[in-house]
Amino acid sequence: MAHILLHGDLHATIYEIDKLHIGAASKLFHKIVGGVEEVLGFKETASKLYATIDLGQARVGRTRLLKHEHTNPRWYESFHIYCAHSASQVIFTIKVDNPIGAELIGRAHIPVSDLMSGDEIDTWLPILRTDSKPVHGHPKIHVKLHFFDVARERCWSRGLKSPKFPGVPFTFFQQRHGCRVTLYQDAHVPDDFIPKIPLAGGKFYEPHRCWEDIFDAIYNAKHMIYITGWSVYTEITLVRDRRRPKAGGDLTLGELLKKKANEGVRVLLLVWDDRTSVGMLKKDGLMMTHDEETGEYFRNTEVHCVLCPRNPDDGRSIIQNIEIGTMFTHHQKIVVVDGEMPNGGGGSDVRRLVSFIGGIDLCDGRYDTQFHSLFRTLDSVHYNDFHQGNIAGATIQKGGPREPWHDIHCRLEGPVAWDVLYNFEQRWKKQGGKDLLLPLQELEEIIIPPSPVTFADDHETWNVQLFRSIDGGAAFGFPDAPEEAAKSGLVSGKDNIIDRSIQDGYIHAIRRASRFIYIENQYFLGSSFSWYSKDHITDADVGALHLIPKELSLKIVSKIEAGEPFRVYVVIPMWPEGYPETASVQAILDWQRRTMEMMYTDIVEALQAKGIVADPKDYLTFFCLGNREVKKSNEYEPSEKPDSNTDYSRAQQARRGMIYVHAKMMIVDDEYIIIGSANINQRSMDGARDSEIAMGAYQPYHLSFTSPARGQIYGLRMALWYEHMGLLDDSFCHPHSIECIQKVNKIGQKNWDLYTKEDLEKDLPGHLLIYPIGVSSEGTVTELPGMEYFPDTKARVLGSVAEYFPPILTT
Repeated sequence: MAHILLHGDLHATIYEIDKLHIGAASKLFHKIVGGVEEVLGFKETASKLYATIDLGQARVGRTRLLKHEHTNPRWYESFHIYCAHSASQVIFTIKVDNPIGAELIGRAHIPVSDLMSGDEIDTWLPILRTDSKPVHGHPKIHVKLHFFDVARERCWSRGLKSPKFPGVPFTFFQQRHGCRVTLYQDAHVPDDFIPKIPLAGGKFYEPHRCWEDIFDAIYNAKHMIYITGWSVYTEITLVRDRRRPKAGGDLTLGELLKKKANEGVRVLLLVWDDRTSVGMLKKDGLMMTHDEETGEYFRNTEVHCVLCPRNPDDGRSIIQNIEIGTMFTHHQKIVVVDGEMPNGGGGSDVRRLVSFIGGIDLCDGRYDTQFHSLFRTLDSVHYNDFHQGNIAGATIQKGGPREPWHDIHCRLEGPVAWDVLYNFEQRWKKQGGKDLLLPLQELEEIIIPPSPVTFADDHETWNVQLFRSIDGGAAFGFPDAPEEAAKSGLVSGKDNIIDRSIQDGYIHAIRRASRFIYIENQYFLGSSFSWYSKDHITDADVGALHLIPKELSLKIVSKIEAGEPFRVYVVIPMWPEGYPETASVQAILDWQRRTMEMMYTDIVEALQAKGIVADPKDYLTFFCLGNREVKKSNEYEPSEKPDSNTDYSRAQQARRGMIYVHAKMMIVDDEYIIIGSANINQRSMDGARDSEIAMGAYQPYHLSFTSPARGQIYGLRMALWYEHMGLLDDSFCHPHSIECIQKVNKIGQKNWDLYTKEDLEKDLPGHLLIYPIGVSSEGTVTELPGMEYFPDTKARVLGSVAEYFPPILTT
């Protein structure tokens, strides 16, 4: 049966099964299993029935578990499924779950071709064995399916169109109006980095300073300071620019939080408990998060710091508990404080909520500016904050290169700030222990309730929607019943309730995109259901099922078919942080290569079908960031030297190193932006793996429907391009044009040539480097000539298969 592309939304309901009978052999098996489970203490999870929905090789839906005690199991569960899959059939699989293993009962099928008319299908399907014969008793499953093709959506490829865009549907948090958003690039912006970027209304873009603003927010809080982090390190200082001193700016973060707690401010911290940070391994843990150190620092103080592991939802088994607790993390980065009213309005005692979210953890190695120096700050702001996670043995005593850090963050004010607070409260109630949350209903005369902070006619107003990846194991109050979960914008799984709205936000934004997309992210892999692997890897077993890469390639393909210009720019690190030769890093690079290859193959096939001869990189292009600095006479001189013939010595001698891209951001048509903690990988997009938070936002007065958007989002993109390329070009104002993408590719290629050449005559003129891959005429991703390895390493650019790492660890 031919595969058909199913691109759009599938609404599916699994109602019930009639006449389900178990044969004598299966009854005996369940009796034996039940006895074993009782001995092992698994009786509560024994022998439960569930059903799944598959599109081709991708699992896209799963019901809750039902006790397997009757012949007419009834779920009545509905699913809203985003599709970007090629499949011949929709497959419904019925299984019995128990701790020893899952037993297949049978499968039911419906051809994808039946869905393409857009008509609703409500039918009973026979359940068949693997040999296509009916299951004993001839049971049937009652299902309903309704497919909506993406091209029929009102927003498809048209941008936001209207200031009244209602936000992403089927999500836990609604879109909020009357908000204010402050955008940040990197932890700090020095006074001498101010590109002249004109905006609408005769204004110019003004960069803001993230860590200074977070310091001010904490320092001036009077009632509450709530923080969550993958890592929170007490020994860092937030204020480091000597030209911009602040009262109290010399306090470490730990001292600052203790000071505020001693003043009577309620200070609550939720810090991810790295299960590897125990005595048998090392205090910092494998991830070097300082969690044990931070917990000990605040012990017996007025600061309430809870180290919380990434626990599974309550329905999971003991084995799943161990897997989730050791493999996945709490990755949200949040600060929520009470702040003063703008312009002192409402009197000095009246306060409002202010929230910060994004990619920057409050820990070591994160402070950086747009200059991203490798060597020149080692005797100043980075002497006591030397971080280099990619070179073995690197220390301040042996000198640079340090690891420069590029990131994106934001401040949220208005009703959406309360959504960030609600997320914190859900997490604290689940894992915080003592009930220490401030009862804000009792403080309503002091802290104003959720309300707009801008007037409706304010051209700087924002509409903002909060998204998450999180499940009931990390958030209190998720409904148990799938039908109630669906009403709350949540997804029901076999044994958990999931908020997967970050992925939904990305999918919606990509589908709306009209002209271009600009992405900065720490990872870029996924849509493994559509990979074209030709080696021994079985794509169906990889499990990186989120849709983002496939949605991007399908968007480009649709624009090629329509004869309309469209470009996608993606900035990623050279490799994910870690020693690049290690098996885990090489595995991630291998998944990344397969993802890129899938996308380029789609593009090449679309170009060939239209008879267009073009470079695929004129449609989709990848970059990384790096720096190279000549030595100056007054530079920091290390007291020791690296071992000879190592990555360290080679990088130090060549005076180069990658700038680590830790950002998690997407800009669409300069009118819509997503910023958060979520990477473009399965860990972040799954919902039941790493816990994440993000926001999607736009300015209603700065849309691109009739003319190019020239609001704050445009200003940030241009400031980022100025940071990365060291210049502003007229073509940058029109990133959908062939002139722009070719100009940016040319700059990236020139910088890469300078980065990799033997001699160094002057500083690198810009940080943007073309990602060192080639693309064949078939879309295959290849090595560049002479570039099998990243500079100064023996690490393959295209990665390698990790035979002993399960994909769940590296996707």
